[in-house]
Amino acid sequence: MKKLALSFMLTTLAANTALADEGMWQPNQLPTIATQLTKAGLALNPKNLTDLTGFPMGAIVSLGGCTASFVSDQGLVATNHHCVYGSVQYNSTEENNLLENGFLAKSFKEELPRTPGSRIYVTEEINEVTALVNAGLTKTMSGTDRYKAIDKNSKTLVAECENDDRYRCSVVNFHGGLEYYLFKQLTIRDVRLVHAPASSIGKYGGDIDNWMWPRHTGDYGFYRAYVGKDGQPADYSENNVPYHPKHHLKVNKSSVDEGDYIMVLGYPGRTNRYRTAYEVENQFTWTYPQAKAYREEIIDLIHQHSEEGSEARIKYESTLAGLANYAKNYGSMIHSYKKGSFQTRKQTLEVNLTNWLNSDAQRKAKYGKALNGLNELLKMDNSHQARDLILGYLRYNKMLTTAYKLHRLAVEKQKPNLERESGYQARDITRFEQNMKALDRRYDADIDQEIIVAMLTHYVALPKNDRVKSIDEFFGLSKSTVDNFNEKKLRKQLAKMYKKTQLNSQKQRLAWMDKDVNDFEKSNDPFIQLAVASFEERKAIEDKSNELAGNIQTYRPKYMQALIAYFNDNNLPVYADANSTLRITYGNVKGYSPQDGLTATPYTTLEGIVAKNTGIAPFNAPKKQLDLIKNKQYGEYAKKSIGSVPVNYLGTLDITGGNSGSPTLNDKAEFVGLVFDGVYESIIGDWDYDTKLNRSIHVDIRYMLWVMEHVDGATNLINEMDIVE
Repeated sequence: MKKLALSFMLTTLAANTALADEGMWQPNQLPTIATQLTKAGLALNPKNLTDLTGFPMGAIVSLGGCTASFVSDQGLVATNHHCVYGSVQYNSTEENNLLENGFLAKSFKEELPRTPGSRIYVTEEINEVTALVNAGLTKTMSGTDRYKAIDKNSKTLVAECENDDRYRCSVVNFHGGLEYYLFKQLTIRDVRLVHAPASSIGKYGGDIDNWMWPRHTGDYGFYRAYVGKDGQPADYSENNVPYHPKHHLKVNKSSVDEGDYIMVLGYPGRTNRYRTAYEVENQFTWTYPQAKAYREEIIDLIHQHSEEGSEARIKYESTLAGLANYAKNYGSMIHSYKKGSFQTRKQTLEVNLTNWLNSDAQRKAKYGKALNGLNELLKMDNSHQARDLILGYLRYNKMLTTAYKLHRLAVEKQKPNLERESGYQARDITRFEQNMKALDRRYDADIDQEIIVAMLTHYVALPKNDRVKSIDEFFGLSKSTVDNFNEKKLRKQLAKMYKKTQLNSQKQRLAWMDKDVNDFEKSNDPFIQLAVASFEERKAIEDKSNELAGNIQTYRPKYMQALIAYFNDNNLPVYADANSTLRITYGNVKGYSPQDGLTATPYTTLEGIVAKNTGIAPFNAPKKQLDLIKNKQYGEYAKKSIGSVPVNYLGTLDITGGNSGSPTLNDKAEFVGLVFDGVYESIIGDWDYDTKLNRSIHVDIRYMLWVMEHVDGATNLINEMDIVE
């Protein structure tokens, strides 16, 4: 294995030609864009940012979906409110609704356990392992054999890396399998909720303001990392002590001015900047519209069958937030795609790429068939996409998903550990168990039943060759179509199933984790019976998908090699798509013009909260906060240039989902806020970057501190942090 710091592969070849603020850069790439970083305003040596265990990289952590950072030597972790939202919801009840009231622990003893299975990951080492992952691959092997070989090699590397329970390792592909890296992360297992403002601050504006500017959201919250008395990661215990990180960020309460350098260090989820024109068209004209409709339908069902503030609604608040976030995201994607030239530019790129390849015999021989070969396989992969999407959204039905997972666990446990499917290996059992426990705070039978009825209603509209015979037979749907679908009969059957199942009991779910396949086959639990009856067909669908994935792994790297070579030849920037690994993005505080005649300034203020306030959620700021603003009680957090306390600000940073909770740092790597969103016009940035419209939205550190001190009284946390000016 090669150390990342010593390995500059294809991703760095054109890095020094980066344009504007585009790019989510790997730490090892930063020396190659040092000129751009310095020009933008970075005061540190870019080489210092390549040290994963040094400052500031050692203070940046992943929550497994969000980013966070250590902001004290006592393991205090700052992130977004919407990243701690699930834990606040988990600890909320109808009688003590922490989502509505907010939460603050004034001492370590008052801190609450985070959602079961929660982790804090600290990246300590990254190694390039491409040759090891590709070992044994041949040009003639089948897609299935290729998929299995890559999977086996990756799992072997992970097993060797995870030599004790302190670490979690993963093999991640870059550029569609052109490169592979092994990530080693210290895993802190005892995570506790410390502070979250009321949703009327942390989620001010709600779904209406989501992805919009101007914004006035206090999207911040705090966790704390705990370890055993020996300083090593440990399971939850009252005897555990706060973790002492090697590095933590200093908080600069002066914040930043317009034009100042800012950067975000974090774990962006997924971007698709290098997808083919065919993939783009299919995603924007079919997948996004259909997925948006399903999400909105499930949202409506939850609202219809649970009153606001009720126990059922509280259980689904986190689910609702996720559904609504991406429903709006998909809507913006579709809108930007339709009014823009993205598809045309993608098609033009491929014409130019093809002409460039054909202009050189050697290039044509090496890469000439890559694009067409890839697209042919992608079309095969999408031939059953309507079925696959419906089966995918059935996962929101908790009882069915639980039965599927428990039965699959029994099946996989029959195999040697390295041959098991990911998610069912020995390394996954603790988290699996914790997810089974957490279900009690995520499930309501009435809502669950409505979701399965809705998705099966869509299911019967599928062509016969897309139907799953065992599911048809189980629900008596073999002859059902849209025109003759008997919903009343289905509801009657489901009512009996929910009455009879024992999977709604945590004790029973945990007991089923230890049972074997024979026990499942003999079970009279209706959801388990469905899981067993449909397993072979569902597994066949999975196997077919894996076969195609293996074949795609033959063509995607070749296509990426061709594209990177073309980009290099034309002095265009090359950086890997986001894939939930540690990245750095940089830029400046700057407004933008979303449309002709409109210019958005880079700051919002406390007075904007009052202007939006209606007293009705999501514009229902706390009375205490409104009174403070009315009386201009800014404390020491007012910004002279705007005459108030800044709430949110805009930056030119290239971000995406997963960056949520990432610390926004100034030119000296001091904490000056949290990135939490992007503007509506830049949502398509997951696919297409636009310098003029791409803007990130950040919580200003002044607003965070003002709310903490003057609204919530979180002075204990302010005193704990290192505050500088």
